[in-house]
Amino acid sequence: MSDAEQPEQVRPEMSRMVDRRHITTRPVRITADEAERAALARRFELVAIQRLAAELALVLEGERVTATGRLQADIVQTCAISGADLPVTIDEELRLFFVPEYTITAEELELEEEDLDQLFYTGTTFDLGEAVAQSLALAIDPYACGPEADRAREEAGLNAPGAGGPFAALAALQKK
Repeated sequence: MSDAEQPEQVRPEMSRMVDRRHITTRPVRITADEAERAALARRFELVAIQRLAAELALVLEGERVTATGRLQADIVQTCAISGADLPVTIDEELRLFFVPEYTITAEELELEEEDLDQLFYTGTTFDLGEAVAQSLALAIDPYACGPEADRAREEAGLNAPGAGGPFAALAALQKK
């Protein structure tokens, strides 16, 4: 394949490359700037990300790197019911494991809980910023409801006595 035929590499919105050979005992602090927050808000379909920061301790264990710490963010998402802006604060513990890609074997079919937080890298570097961004995405409640949700349900007739809830509304639509 020629260079012109190569697929374009997508650069993560908040890339923070770490070389495992240069890991120290000092915690790593990541703070997203305004442009990174705006780009991540578009990627995660949020109204806004007002703050995104993480502090992580990195521990090198051979070629494996363990990252533990906290992710903190202030976001504005859309209420799943009313569509109104909904400010949300996220404060999550993080525990991630960066392991070389070649450590995967075809025989590994059973996943342990620890395996679910593994991120693979090639060479000696991994992207800690992208891992934090992905952790933020996982922390967002896609069905978050704001204070206007009850009013919106009421207006849609979903709270009326005998309405039977959303499944009854779906059943009524199906009968039509």
